[in-house]
Amino acid sequence: MLHILYFVHDLADPAVRRRVLMLQAGGALVTLAGFRRDDNALAAVHGVEPIELGRTRDAQFAQRVTAVARSAAKLREALRAVARPDVIIGRNLEMLALANRAKSIFGGDMPIVYECLDIHRLLLRDDVVGRALRATERHFGSQAALLLTSSPAFVDRYFRRHSGLLLPIMLLENKVLALDPAARAAAPHARPPAAGKPWKIGWFGALRCRKSLALLDDFSRRMQGRFEIVLRGRPAYSEFDDFDRVVRDAPFMHFAGAYKNPEDLAAIYGDVQFSWAIDFFEEGLNSSWLLPNRLYEGGLYGAVPIAVDGTETARFLAGRKIGFTLDAADAPHLAALLGEVNEQRYLAAFEAMASQDRKQWMVDRADCHGLVQRLASLTHASEQIAERQAIPQLHRNRGGLQ
Repeated sequence: MLHILYFVHDLADPAVRRRVLMLQAGGALVTLAGFRRDDNALAAVHGVEPIELGRTRDAQFAQRVTAVARSAAKLREALRAVARPDVIIGRNLEMLALANRAKSIFGGDMPIVYECLDIHRLLLRDDVVGRALRATERHFGSQAALLLTSSPAFVDRYFRRHSGLLLPIMLLENKVLALDPAARAAAPHARPPAAGKPWKIGWFGALRCRKSLALLDDFSRRMQGRFEIVLRGRPAYSEFDDFDRVVRDAPFMHFAGAYKNPEDLAAIYGDVQFSWAIDFFEEGLNSSWLLPNRLYEGGLYGAVPIAVDGTETARFLAGRKIGFTLDAADAPHLAALLGEVNEQRYLAAFEAMASQDRKQWMVDRADCHGLVQRLASLTHASEQIAERQAIPQLHRNRGGLQ
């Protein structure tokens, strides 16, 4: 059984839980280690007791760097009970640094995998800070055997143009983990609202976009109750002036709390007609390049996605002739896009979604096995390299004996 040591930035992140479940479903033994930003029981993985390396805070990059540096100094002690792993994965740049440190502690040639699912805005700065961070990434990434990333735009717009990393790349999209055969087989159903009831737009997942919150509030007020905005997930409170107050004061918006991913997805997406697949958190950069979890979740469960023009998400939808694309990111344009929506228009959009191959939205157990096999192949390559390096040394030793 392949043993993976997985370093993560946030043990409370539901996406971390999904990746651990995926690796386990593929047949791997996972040791999870990382930092915690808040408490989230819904992100716990049954049977996995994580190694907690400390606490970090959202939007506090300097604090996180300090926490990682302190953890690196104590990492040998933290890993004292961990068996030597076959592969080490570092989920983002800070965790890549710890992955390198762990490799030096264990010794040997186990491969490191760099998992990068967001491009931090500091990496894109054209100043001393940006250049220093990219140099740091190149330094730690030079020891990696594989790069895992989730969007083609990350590869085209950052890794090939700016990073300087020369690594094999595996595209691992943010698809829904669907291990239950019954759940995979269940096709979504159309759900136009009953007479007199509002259309619903669901904004689910990592709620970190101040601009989206304001835009959706403004739009729903303009529509005077014809649309309701349903928020679910984990608000990044550091990114909002007062998230709770804004939602409390919004007449047509409500926050329904956290949920379990993937177990609760069918229920929460089945309660809305549309999915907000937009993120202005790092507008023009990471937010324009990513393919968000909610794109795949809404696609699998029949919620019609809404994207904004000029983004990778919009290109994804346009290539499949599905969803709605917003010309400009403001409430008047959203009102023009959706204001005249009726049952006929909704059903046409839903049917276009339902006609798509469901495999593009989800990963099943076979995909999980494929991922773990790809990671296992890195160990074979590492062993072969070690063997090739040992042969000249063996000849030199024999030459000295003769």
